[in-house]
Amino acid sequence: MKKYFFLLAIALFFTFQSCKDTNDHVATTSEIELISPQQVYDAIYNDESTQLVDVRTKGEFVVSHLKGAQNICITSDDFIKKVKTLDKTKPVYVYCKKGVRSANAAKKLREMGFAKVYDMEGGILLWEENNLKTEK
Repeated sequence: MKKYFFLLAIALFFTFQSCKDTNDHVATTSEIELISPQQVYDAIYNDESTQLVDVRTKGEFVVSHLKGAQNICITSDDFIKKVKTLDKTKPVYVYCKKGVRSANAAKKLREMGFAKVYDMEGGILLWEENNLKTEK
């Protein structure tokens, strides 16, 4: 009987540990803030030192991008190497075409230890729908 209680205690311990790991992950991703194009506009036009990263391909970037954006493509082999040049202590704003790639990039940046990551909702398409200016 003692053996069964011991096995039950071990099983419960591992069950609670796996729940704990899941909760830790949620805390990490909660530090990624999804913000509107207008909030990004206000941030980048009021502070020229803002770290703004366009995570689309170079071809997409050349067509149009946001003022002051750096092009660091999330699908490039050198993505990690290039984002290491950014200041981890300062906020980073990321965007893509619709929001999927920037969400992935934001997650990677948080995993790399960036203090605050902002992901622009809707990507450059929503930016343009809001009649906000882009550059070529």
